[in-house]
Amino acid sequence: MTGLGATRLAAAGAAVLTVAAGLGARSAATGVPGYAGDVLYTVLVAALVVLAAPRLRPVAAAVTAFGLSCAVELFQLTGVPAALAAHSRIAPLVLGTSFHAPDLLWYAVGAAAGWAVHAAARRAARRSDAAA
Repeated sequence: MTGLGATRLAAAGAAVLTVAAGLGARSAATGVPGYAGDVLYTVLVAALVVLAAPRLRPVAAAVTAFGLSCAVELFQLTGVPAALAAHSRIAPLVLGTSFHAPDLLWYAVGAAAGWAVHAAARRAARRSDAAA
């Protein structure tokens, strides 16, 4: 498998695991931090960014994921996501429903986590290529 193919496969796997973790956190009993979903949302966006553009450097993927997450949060100020949520079960999961400023901080945490995982995966791939 080529480097880009392996990167895409890893990003797809990360996206699936992130969705599973997010759904698990959403359905878990009390005690799960309320902002876990915000962090995981941005981690998912980072994985999807890498899936779409596997050559992006980890910092670029993280900044893009953070920017997209913030754009969705700011879009909530328009009321459109809340209106869509009234007609769809998926819309509130993807777009949220109402603006909450602290979410922006948690998106930064998610972007940092996405960057760390992406950077570690790149280092491991380089070591593996060097050893081969």
